[in-house]
Amino acid sequence: MSDENGGSQAAGGDDLSGLSGFFFYVFIVHPATAWILRPGRFERKKSIMYAIGFLALLAAIKTGMEMQAKGPNHYALLGVNRNSSPLDIKRAYKKLSLQLHPDKNPNDPTASAKFDRIKKAYDVLMDMEFREVYNKFGQEGINSNKRFDETTFFMELGVFYVTWGIMSYILTLGKRSGLARQWTFTGLIAMLVIEISIMTARGNPFPSWFFPQNTEYEAVWLLHSLFPAFMNGCRSIGGYLFVDLEAQTRQLLLALQEQNKDILLVLRDVQIGVQNIQANGGGGGGHRLTNAGASGTVSSVGGGAMPIRATPTGKIKEMQDRLQASNATVQQAVSQLKSDSKSSSNFGFYAMILGYVAFSYIFSS
Repeated sequence: MSDENGGSQAAGGDDLSGLSGFFFYVFIVHPATAWILRPGRFERKKSIMYAIGFLALLAAIKTGMEMQAKGPNHYALLGVNRNSSPLDIKRAYKKLSLQLHPDKNPNDPTASAKFDRIKKAYDVLMDMEFREVYNKFGQEGINSNKRFDETTFFMELGVFYVTWGIMSYILTLGKRSGLARQWTFTGLIAMLVIEISIMTARGNPFPSWFFPQNTEYEAVWLLHSLFPAFMNGCRSIGGYLFVDLEAQTRQLLLALQEQNKDILLVLRDVQIGVQNIQANGGGGGGHRLTNAGASGTVSSVGGGAMPIRATPTGKIKEMQDRLQASNATVQQAVSQLKSDSKSSSNFGFYAMILGYVAFSYIFSS
């Protein structure tokens, strides 16, 4: 198991937290969270609490399994911390080598592998240059003889964050995902700032009490591993909290339009009833209403000014005209609103999947 911890296991862990982890969250976790947040299933506050708890628990289990698959780092193997001096490391190695030497454990078939692991950890941590490389890039950095170069670092950083930025944008398309897009890009920017601060810091960027046996490489790996859970949580909860003001406005206008139609029907019935009364001789001068004050207009009869008299039928007709004009205005407002499109094309989604696979293949090879 000498190289599994640093080589194949690390690669496997990166793959799990990368491509397969992405598919895991998109195709399994997101639908499960959407099921929890389905309207009417639970109370609003409980739905949000259940969804957050589910995502946090799942992310913790998944990340814990990945960390267990990667195995303990060199500091944990020797029982020292990041600030340990070479003398402390030498003492810890000497103590462990006496316990784990194959000659001391002839019946243990893994004794040789365990001894090789602590010997490798000792060799790396005793060399201050290798130790710095290990802290920033892990065992892979040691195997590839990697060194910190700002140009290379920012190029790799750009590829990673541009890739995730494009994926986040595509996965949060649509007006229902406005909040999710905001939260996701805020988290992405915060993660970028933290990663740059960690990786460009001279010396140890963490306090001595803060996870004393973990490295900068592991802190960045943890951020990258948790981001897919954060992004899909934002998608689910942001969509659940979305309020479609445009749809609500449309519904109100349609309700007003229907109300206008009902009033017009009632007025038409009233108008027919009044016409029937007038036709049967019930309408006379006594039924005429003076509207001079309201209209402000006069008519000239025989050279004199006389106020205009409005019949009940005329007033009803006037109200009908006004309601019809109002109804036409409401109809125009409804037609100008964009209709909700429930069917969305899957082309962008599948293009994003293929793009992510291509990026992962190109930059991992």
